[in-house]
Amino acid sequence: MTPRRSLTALPAFIALTLLAGFGQADAPHVDWDTTAKIREEGFQRSQLPDTLSYMTDVLGARLTVSPGMRKAQRWVIGEMERIGLTNIEIEPFMDYGIAWSNDYVSLHLLDPDYQPMVGYPLSHTPGTDGRQELDVVYVAGKTAADLEAHQGQLAGKAVLWTPPATIDLARLNAGTQRWTEDELRELEQPAPPRAPRAPAPANQLSDAERMAFFREEGVAVLLESRSGWPGAVRGFGRPGTKVDRWSREGSLASLPIVAITPEHYNRMVRIAERGIPVRVEVEVRNTIGEEVQQAANVLGEIPGTDLADEVVMLGAHFDTWHASPNASDNTSGVAVMLEAARILKAVGVTPRRTIRVALWSGEEQGLHGSTAYVAKHFGNPADDGGAMADYEKFSAYFNQDYGPGKYRGIYLQGNEHVRRLFTAWMEPFRDLGMTAVSSRGVGSTDHIPFDAAGLPAFQFLQDRAGSTGGHTNMDFFDTLPIEDLKHNAVVVAAFVYHAAMLDERIPRKGR
Repeated sequence: MTPRRSLTALPAFIALTLLAGFGQADAPHVDWDTTAKIREEGFQRSQLPDTLSYMTDVLGARLTVSPGMRKAQRWVIGEMERIGLTNIEIEPFMDYGIAWSNDYVSLHLLDPDYQPMVGYPLSHTPGTDGRQELDVVYVAGKTAADLEAHQGQLAGKAVLWTPPATIDLARLNAGTQRWTEDELRELEQPAPPRAPRAPAPANQLSDAERMAFFREEGVAVLLESRSGWPGAVRGFGRPGTKVDRWSREGSLASLPIVAITPEHYNRMVRIAERGIPVRVEVEVRNTIGEEVQQAANVLGEIPGTDLADEVVMLGAHFDTWHASPNASDNTSGVAVMLEAARILKAVGVTPRRTIRVALWSGEEQGLHGSTAYVAKHFGNPADDGGAMADYEKFSAYFNQDYGPGKYRGIYLQGNEHVRRLFTAWMEPFRDLGMTAVSSRGVGSTDHIPFDAAGLPAFQFLQDRAGSTGGHTNMDFFDTLPIEDLKHNAVVVAAFVYHAAMLDERIPRKGR
């Protein structure tokens, strides 16, 4: 473990380190006085726990364009105003689809033994026709021949349509561990090449094709489990949305699909394979919207001074899935970014560049909000032959979306030009375990559209935490490492502040 140093002792240490590493003339500036104020405000007067509790306990899930998302966006506008941000707006970016929400779900095993079961419907599926008692059939296999063996036998049945869930007992017993020092050093090395994903068998049907067969056969409801953790329900959107997106017609044409915990699902599979009748009671009520809704991002700013037309951004995706308040993914990231902005306002910074907070929508369905934002506001000179006016005025974007784990460093996203800057800016937080600078690029979240457009955009390297709860019904306030999230807010506030105060914008790849 890195020895703890007092903040007052660190300036001498960093001075020696930077002189040895870069030469005195080249040493990046670190504003130790402002960093001390940021640390003091963020650790001694944090409002993050209250923000996070309100979002998880009161607001809850925020599926894109759902009533829950609309309510949460109205709330966060007020929260940004309370913090003291300006130029706050809800900015629509696309005709997304119809709203959908789950109003009620009840699922019980009736025979051969009674047991209440835990489950949630997949988004954009219809409900059941009231409360139903149904015989259960397990349909193994994913080929046309597998399905044909059940033709004419499934009308009015509940069908178990996924393989038995595999529970990772080693992971269950080990829990989630922080990165060790050796693992952090490994992450600082270039990533090894990934093995290519094995293609699906040529005769294997897609989930959408299988669902079409079950619908034609008159199946009443599909039951599934795609979770590897006891008690966890992992369910997303219905199959086929890449074709019809989130349309009302597609939702009504679907079957009701309910994801349930692996232990409940596997129990029914084992009973059915014994040839013993299985019977369940199920009722699902969902609300499916009538009209296409526009998805929107929420934005707010701390205005700049002499370089106010240039921008430094921080953000996280505001949308979630629907089976829980989604505390780790990504309510924790939203709370960190709001707290970072609050800290900067509380300590009275006057940044040279405008600091802009962005809370994205549509991330879970394909980075839609951030992608549309980059295209609208910054463009891409590789696409249109010339940069939009704001492209060259953009400095950097910092994102959080890999769970609630503590920042242990930062990924450079392949941009070696920022290594010296970020190494210097991390120095005030070495005593908190912020030590790793990795050249690797990471994906699947909202910094990617910026990076793809040639703009500096970064994700912090976080401890592994919350991995059992993300995208499940188990993702609540009680599972979060609150002190680690306070640390994250302090670090991102300091990074954003330093980026906003530089004489030059953050260097870009290849420059």
